[in-house]
Amino acid sequence: MTNEPVILAVDLGTSSMKVALISISGKVIDWDSQPVELILTHDGGAEQSPEEWWQAFLNVSQRLIKRGLAAPGRIMAVCCSTQGEGTIPVDHAGNALMNCVLWMDMRGAENLKDQFGGLINVTGAGLINTLRWIRLTGGMPSMTGKDPAAHMLLIRDKFPEIYGRTYKFLNVLDYLNLRLTGRFCASFDSILTSWVTDNRDPDNIRYSKSLVDHCGVDAEKLHEIIPCRAVVGTLKQEVADALGLTSEVKVIAGAIDNTAAAIGAGTVDDFATHVYIGTSSWMAAHVPFKKTDVASSMASVPCAMPGRYLLTGLQATAGGNLTFLRDNILYHKDELLQEAAVPDIFKVLDQITERTPAGSNGVIYTPWIWGERAPVEDRTLRAGLYNLSLNNHREDIIRAFLEGIALNTRWLLQPVQKFMGRIVQEINMVGGGAQSNVWCQIFADVINVRINQVTDPVQANARGAAWIGAVGLGEIAFTDIKQFIRYKKTYHPAPENRALYDSRFLVFKKIYKQMNGIYRQLNG
Repeated sequence: MTNEPVILAVDLGTSSMKVALISISGKVIDWDSQPVELILTHDGGAEQSPEEWWQAFLNVSQRLIKRGLAAPGRIMAVCCSTQGEGTIPVDHAGNALMNCVLWMDMRGAENLKDQFGGLINVTGAGLINTLRWIRLTGGMPSMTGKDPAAHMLLIRDKFPEIYGRTYKFLNVLDYLNLRLTGRFCASFDSILTSWVTDNRDPDNIRYSKSLVDHCGVDAEKLHEIIPCRAVVGTLKQEVADALGLTSEVKVIAGAIDNTAAAIGAGTVDDFATHVYIGTSSWMAAHVPFKKTDVASSMASVPCAMPGRYLLTGLQATAGGNLTFLRDNILYHKDELLQEAAVPDIFKVLDQITERTPAGSNGVIYTPWIWGERAPVEDRTLRAGLYNLSLNNHREDIIRAFLEGIALNTRWLLQPVQKFMGRIVQEINMVGGGAQSNVWCQIFADVINVRINQVTDPVQANARGAAWIGAVGLGEIAFTDIKQFIRYKKTYHPAPENRALYDSRFLVFKKIYKQMNGIYRQLNG
């Protein structure tokens, strides 16, 4: 049992609700999780139940606190990290009026195009709108429809009855903070992808009247904005009672997942880079400037660090490819496989991958199973296995999946380096994928950089939320975090694989150039 102040840190991803008890020095005292259902619709929709999130939070938090590894009296704050870019319409009482429209949801693409198209278009949006967004926000809406700018228009046009009853549109983080405190507010980063804020001063993110006037949504449906480290309030009495805590426990605003991971990965210095491999993935680094790369769908945007922006390149699906492999191929319940128990599949995949030669005996996998976001934004892209022959086995396909995700990350690294104006020499790796020693080595080999495997990588988001909470309480400063971060191992590129993966990467890029038109024809 620790004598340090403890943060109840929440990490709500697409696949599960995770909650951890973390000391202000970053020690993970205990953690637990509960799966949450992902609902996919035939028309490109992706949804989750906000009430399921909340019940999962209560269940997991109660289990943690009851185990008693941290005395309830040591728990000083709750701070959340959540998936970003989801949209929940709520009424005056804070009740969700429908399922959350998730970051994966593409149904609003046409509504976005209708609202913001023009005679002269840039990636689907009118030139005037694009220039206004880039000047004020540093970025622009995803024309795939995968962010709140599109979600709100989708609800306005396709669900007008719900739109009429909507008091506020909330992001995922905003919703949890509302349930915890009763306060309607957004953080500097959670409001970002509504694309209605003036972000030119990183310490004073505020609504832009021009952007709000043109967003197509009633201004009164938006809510106040506060810094990630700000105190939202204290726990509502009923929540405190349910958790066995006091109503004096503070709730810190927190951050969306990529913002929190940048803190939890220990990459608080300018240009220090991390990669997160979860259901989706990203590469990110704090930078001292606002900048936009429209061609590569990247920008530096508001974050938790004062006076800084976070450069983030988001990729649609990383570990989600392995989940697909497990659930839809290897252990799909049909006439071929009805009763087989599913083992700890990811450990088994590691074992198989480790004994399979680099290069997967010629097999190449492109992991665009739900489109892609960066370094190209294209919702029509799909995954593919290439160069299969009668000489290949399942082992080659499994390793190709892991190599393909690493190749996709290398593809992203090129514009990231150009954006920052420097070569990346090392990357801190976090997320579920960073638990795999063999995958960390694959990333080092494929990308040709040192990979630092952060200790407790699955808790990186939660640890980031805990440190944001600790800063909000005044217990630490962001500059203290470097002394707290720990690494399990550092992986160096294997020289013998250099030429092989350089060659594979060239082929990987050629596959995109030759196939993107076909995918657009099939799925456009």
